[in-house]
Amino acid sequence: MRYKFIVCKVLQKEAYYCAARSENIVDIELMQQALHENPANLCAEVQKVIEQTEDSNGRPYNAILLGYGLCSNGVVGLEPKIPVVIPRAHDCITLLLGSKEKYRQYFDSHRGVYWYSPGWIDYGTQPSKQAHDAKLKEYVEKFGEDNAQYLLETEQASMKEYSYATYIDWKLSGTEECQQFTKDAAEFMGWNYDCVEGDPSLIQRLVDGKWDDEDFLKVIPGQKIVDDLTSPGLIKAEDTE
Repeated sequence: MRYKFIVCKVLQKEAYYCAARSENIVDIELMQQALHENPANLCAEVQKVIEQTEDSNGRPYNAILLGYGLCSNGVVGLEPKIPVVIPRAHDCITLLLGSKEKYRQYFDSHRGVYWYSPGWIDYGTQPSKQAHDAKLKEYVEKFGEDNAQYLLETEQASMKEYSYATYIDWKLSGTEECQQFTKDAAEFMGWNYDCVEGDPSLIQRLVDGKWDDEDFLKVIPGQKIVDDLTSPGLIKAEDTE
């Protein structure tokens, strides 16, 4: 089978890891990080990509795979021209942990979690001394030192709601450096540090074409993705006509 795998850059390392282990041909298309901050923009950008149903040589894809969860409703409204498969997940953390159940279990027992992973650390916006100093420098240049301190303190007020910096470990290259970064970030922010074992199984089953109804939603032409927050499935397919 030949699949196009559309995935946020935050999952780049994990996506390539799973695709390399699949017997299928998986072409990965990386999307800009933080598109979920504007759900309408995320939906519009992904819609453009799912309409490209052939590879660069004109070979058709059997299906398009989405490396996204519900992601602030950013996938709601997507309408495919060929079958699209998406994990039933709130966001990328579910994909990194391997199941929405594991996500829920950890969330229920650790209130105030800020998640860290290789992709998010590389992106450079996770709470840390490095991010703090970079933002302070930017604000000083734009607004002056006094205003910069005030703006930064105002922005970081919400950080008081968190108490854990938790690293999701897939044991990929560079994991020790990422763990140390998260430890240092936790110390700087005054949070607890934790490390949980990641699980590739959800993404692996996605690229392997093993799509059970419990963990994956299959959307065919003539349908669109809508949210279904009243059920454990989170998302569902709805006819467009």
